[in-house]
Amino acid sequence: MRRATNCGSVAAARQLLLASILAGAVSAQSAPGRRAVVTSAEQRLKELGITLPPPPEAFGTYAEAVQTGALLFMTGMLPTEGRRAIFVGRVGAEIDVAAGRKAARLAALNALAVARQYLGSLDRVTRVVRLGVFVATAGDVRDQPKVADGASELLQEIFGKEKNPARMVYGVASLPLGASVELEIILEVADGVDRASDTATGRTRRHSRIRSITTPRS
Repeated sequence: MRRATNCGSVAAARQLLLASILAGAVSAQSAPGRRAVVTSAEQRLKELGITLPPPPEAFGTYAEAVQTGALLFMTGMLPTEGRRAIFVGRVGAEIDVAAGRKAARLAALNALAVARQYLGSLDRVTRVVRLGVFVATAGDVRDQPKVADGASELLQEIFGKEKNPARMVYGVASLPLGASVELEIILEVADGVDRASDTATGRTRRHSRIRSITTPRS
């Protein structure tokens, strides 16, 4: 009888100890003045040592970004530097999957450069809503998702796994400029002050209507 009582006491003590540990962990998380450290997108860029390229110039008559409501629609983004595509050719023919991944990553960097130019800061991005990846492929290549991961992984590194988008991947015969990859991206953004100001009055405007940006073409 005494042995059973001792066993019961030990079990009760263990439960109390576990409860106190859990209570301490909860109180530490909820204590006033203590907040979880959240790294912003701009901070992650610095931590990763990533420098965004200059925003690409338009290759035709279109806007590079258009916002309606809380959604920012990006134009098709290519793996370009300046006025030329860096990665040219079809996956499975002229280039391999590894090069295709690099192409997708470069196209994503270009998209982020345009988004920052439009928004002023990538910290305004609240969600990557959709990522469409077009991959120029030859024959019966089936590795388009692996190529698309080159863009998906970069976006996750910068915005976090919780903001991962829905994704569609397509294999196509050809893309503009002969590029290997083209991205379609839709972002959800927080409201903010428009960087464009009225030069006559010096007043700033808030994003409340459909707006687009274009860049000069050479």
